[in-house]
Amino acid sequence: MKGLPITLVDVEAAAQRIHSHAVRTPCLEMDALSHIAGVRVFAKCELFQRTGSFKYRGAAHAVSRLPESTAASGVATHSSGNHGQALAYAARELGFPCHVVMPHNAPITKRAAVEKFGAYITLCEPTLTAREDMLAHIVARTGSTVIPPYNHIDVMAGQGTMALEILADVQPIDAIIVPIGGGGLISGIAVAAKGKRNEISIIGAEPLIANDAARSKSTGICQPSTNQLTIADGLRGALGSLTFPIVQTLVDRIEVVEEDAIAQAMRFSWEQLKLTIEASAAVGVAVLMQDSFRELARQQKWRNVAIIFCGGNVDLDHLPWSA
Repeated sequence: MKGLPITLVDVEAAAQRIHSHAVRTPCLEMDALSHIAGVRVFAKCELFQRTGSFKYRGAAHAVSRLPESTAASGVATHSSGNHGQALAYAARELGFPCHVVMPHNAPITKRAAVEKFGAYITLCEPTLTAREDMLAHIVARTGSTVIPPYNHIDVMAGQGTMALEILADVQPIDAIIVPIGGGGLISGIAVAAKGKRNEISIIGAEPLIANDAARSKSTGICQPSTNQLTIADGLRGALGSLTFPIVQTLVDRIEVVEEDAIAQAMRFSWEQLKLTIEASAAVGVAVLMQDSFRELARQQKWRNVAIIFCGGNVDLDHLPWSA
């Protein structure tokens, strides 16, 4: 892993730094999923994390490492919701002002949560270019420090801390299924997991209609995000300059799933697992429920597989199976 933006040492340091802030979420065996997949499935339940998603780990770590001189001007980011909530919460803990650029089609519940944690929200068009342009305007006006949702060393290291917990709680883990959008989560997990045990397989889970990560890994060239319409709104970002090389080097494969499969997996999780995960987390469930995954697990002789339930912030007025 020489030459990559972060190392196992960085993730372990992040774990020490956020130890008293982040929740050590449970890693629970999911019998219903185990029956379908043909392996023992353990879900890392980050829907129980502060602000309802894994994003708090990276945001808390990044904010904690800022110098006191940045406190007055605060922090800023763009986010469809979960990173915005996490950064707003982490900033409020340290007394930092927080500015969040959000696409106008972000779930209302996520916008309300960002406001609840004291952030200033600016709406924009639902494209990555529009987000970045608006964020640049706000930074120029306020002097705030940008904490990106994924393409940031401290953010990636913070997200990777959950892999250390998984490996401590379940032995041995053969593979970890991770939803992939901008790649911050899977990058941190891959560095930490393979730093501990290189033979662990890291599998990305991505919507087919927003499959830029799969295309990037296949071509060896970082591809732009071309479709923002997936119901997995947290996975609409494209890989960044820091996340792409980690994905190329350490992620073993990326599986893609249809929108209907995501919705069905989300409903299955609510009804059968009794866990109200959001669509982005359901992408991993959809991968695991495919016949092709069962065959892959059989070929690889996997016995224990972890899956990241990355969040549970759901807009109840717009469920994907509602008429």
